[in-house]
Amino acid sequence: MTAQEHSHDGLLGAHALGLLDADARSGLEEQIEACEACQVELADLRALEAELGEVPPEFFLEGPPDDGELLLHRTLRQVREEHAVTRRRRTLVVGLAAACLAGVLLGGGFVAGQAQNPSKTIASRSGPAAPDGGVTASATDATTNAAMKVSLTPAAGWVRLNAAVSGLQPGEKCRLVVLSETGEREIAGSWVVGEQKQTADGEGLELTGFAAVPMDQVKSVAVENDQGEQYVEVAV
Repeated sequence: MTAQEHSHDGLLGAHALGLLDADARSGLEEQIEACEACQVELADLRALEAELGEVPPEFFLEGPPDDGELLLHRTLRQVREEHAVTRRRRTLVVGLAAACLAGVLLGGGFVAGQAQNPSKTIASRSGPAAPDGGVTASATDATTNAAMKVSLTPAAGWVRLNAAVSGLQPGEKCRLVVLSETGEREIAGSWVVGEQKQTADGEGLELTGFAAVPMDQVKSVAVENDQGEQYVEVAV
């Protein structure tokens, strides 16, 4: 199969979830039979779909992350490249693909806790100890009063984020954005701010996200709304 013909990564995801009609499914299956790479990719997607089926639906917030399709394609490309490396590294990348598929195909970019409260601490970089190789930092914007504490954990060419965000207006559509040293932006996820209760430690809405940026290239993490207005940025 030529590079021109191999252009149906998105259809493979829909096929794995059983979303295609009979005609589209039949045509795609004929192409898959002639493409070994497509067969491997489809098997991976079906395995991921089975794992995601065990996650309770209430864990997923409304709406896929912006640029989610681009992130999914980057991840799938990395999965194919990792077939030539050790199985351990490939497993880590497939884990990232599971997170991306959760956002793009099943309607959520985040797994969220149930806590939010305003914080009055201004621009600090202290916090609990991060995992080996990770970073924890926090900041409060003096203008918006929005605050965030975020921990980043490195993986194989990507980064995992655990954030606590407070001081946002209910009903606001927000995004967690990872900014790289080279100026690139990766959307780690999106959510709608609700009326949340405080956490036990009073640190705000708890979020977990993922971004395809190597740990050593992360410059900062920011929260902004769907119009691009920034509420708080934490330098790392």
